[in-house]
Amino acid sequence: MWKLLLELAAPVIKAAHINNLEITLINGATISLKGGDRPETMRGVSLKYLVLDEYADIRPDVWEQILRPALADQKGEAMFIGTPMGRNHFYDLYKYAELGDDPDFKAWHFTSYDNPMLDRAEIESAKKSMSSFAFRQEFMASFEAMGSEMFKEEWVTVEEDPKIEGDYYIACDLAGFEEVGKKRRKKNRLDDSAMAVVKVGEHGWVVEEIVNGRWTLDETAWRIFGLVRKYKPMSVGIEKGISKQAVMSPLMDMMKKEQFFFRVEELSHGNQKKTDRIMWALQGRFENDLIVLKEGDWNIKFLDQLFQFPDPLTHDDLVDALAYVDQMAKVAYVGTFEEIDEFELLDEFTGY
Repeated sequence: MWKLLLELAAPVIKAAHINNLEITLINGATISLKGGDRPETMRGVSLKYLVLDEYADIRPDVWEQILRPALADQKGEAMFIGTPMGRNHFYDLYKYAELGDDPDFKAWHFTSYDNPMLDRAEIESAKKSMSSFAFRQEFMASFEAMGSEMFKEEWVTVEEDPKIEGDYYIACDLAGFEEVGKKRRKKNRLDDSAMAVVKVGEHGWVVEEIVNGRWTLDETAWRIFGLVRKYKPMSVGIEKGISKQAVMSPLMDMMKKEQFFFRVEELSHGNQKKTDRIMWALQGRFENDLIVLKEGDWNIKFLDQLFQFPDPLTHDDLVDALAYVDQMAKVAYVGTFEEIDEFELLDEFTGY
């Protein structure tokens, strides 16, 4: 940046010292360039404005312990810029600013296509010769981590109006419930609650939608109730645990009040590791084109989680909710009764 600064500030430069990369302006202000690998050289200064370039490469304690205090006496401002490098502290800060809960922080996201100085044809040329992950990180400024390859992009089918006959099921993976009025905190990696609505038939699954977010207990119950009214599922599954116990009370109250009752199954991880459970439930279905996603706003978030799974720094709430459908959907892949030559009626009441 040194040469560029000299060119831009030439009319107002009083002195420039290349040995310590410092420029003094005619109004007495100074501009200094420092390396993040030597944070001790930045101690004890008072800053009016700070730019941290390639923040993903700078240790987070440099900002928190050295640079943030240096802005305090002048009520200075800071800008964090750089290319993402997975889900690290730069990602944490970006998501914190993106939430909008703190008025002192704001986030922006630009891709190389937004840069008027770059030729779009050159970007397209680079895309052909780079891996999809490298292109998304370097040109699309994607915060995704290196994919696990457990789920591949070419396995995924998204359709505007999938045509599969079947019955609906709703699987819920509930997180903790938001306290009303409570602000989110920085580096808050709390999971979302996710509710997967899936139509299951002999020829596969159609994922109608996956509703997700962080809600209060009553809001969560209302969202489940609303989805059941909309889709009339065969059953609703909720992962067992304290969250299920908590949500069942307001859910039962709603059923009684509305006189609209439905079946709730208790879902479990079956003593399996999450990675194994999700892999066995979804990998083969995606690979053999037995899962179709209905086009919707939720697609981007779901696919981001799917392709990153099982990266420990990436949420997997939507993927986990979808995998639970495997426990609920009981589909018979046999012929009709007319195709069976003989059968014995064992129970005249149930028809078995």
